[in-house]
Amino acid sequence: MSGAREAGSGTREAGGATREALTAPVEDYLKAIYAIGKGTGAAATNEIAQRLALAPASVSGMVRRLADQGLLAYERYHGVKLTDSGRRAALRTLRRHRVIEAYLAEALGYPWDRVHQEAERLEHAASDELVDRMAATIGEPEVDPHGAPIPTRDGAVDETEYRSLADMRVGASGSVVRVADEDPEMLRYLAELAIVPGKRVTVKARAPYDGPITLTIGRQELSIGPALAAQVLVAPLADRAGRRG
Repeated sequence: MSGAREAGSGTREAGGATREALTAPVEDYLKAIYAIGKGTGAAATNEIAQRLALAPASVSGMVRRLADQGLLAYERYHGVKLTDSGRRAALRTLRRHRVIEAYLAEALGYPWDRVHQEAERLEHAASDELVDRMAATIGEPEVDPHGAPIPTRDGAVDETEYRSLADMRVGASGSVVRVADEDPEMLRYLAELAIVPGKRVTVKARAPYDGPITLTIGRQELSIGPALAAQVLVAPLADRAGRRG
């Protein structure tokens, strides 16, 4: 991680402002901390290490450097938190990643189980101008192929928190809004089950002791395990009993 330093030369942003270019490792750290803290919360060193598959000692050293650069602030007893500049940098990286995913899927026909890995490779190399042109070409999408919100050029992003499918009670219905995107095999399986953003699902039954959850999707009835259901986020819909009430 010795290369994780801010570059000395600035890059030009829209409106004439300049910002310091960040190395790929720095952007990966900021993106990981944003994800762990859900945007505004703190992240512990062990959580960062686990997410980035790095040794905690290496993470501690990098965190100190990022704090010295003003990108992170320590939260006593909780870990580190993004500063305003760190948050802006994290959202720039997220925008590049998610726009690239959307462009690969919509313009180039990539399946949704392959775009994440491609975007991981491209997000650090693509300029903000190129990403903006990609977004304009495909109609300024608001979400990526997995339902994750795409930050705007100005750093605004929808940070609504949704419950997972695993947390829904029996009889409840919801609309799938987002699925985890890092496991290609899981994404292929979810696609086979039609558990994709925009689909309505209803929980019909739950077996005890972490047993399978029975769902209906359209006219299809199927069962999935709680671990898989936890990777699917849903927006709740009024159930029939609620509507009758």
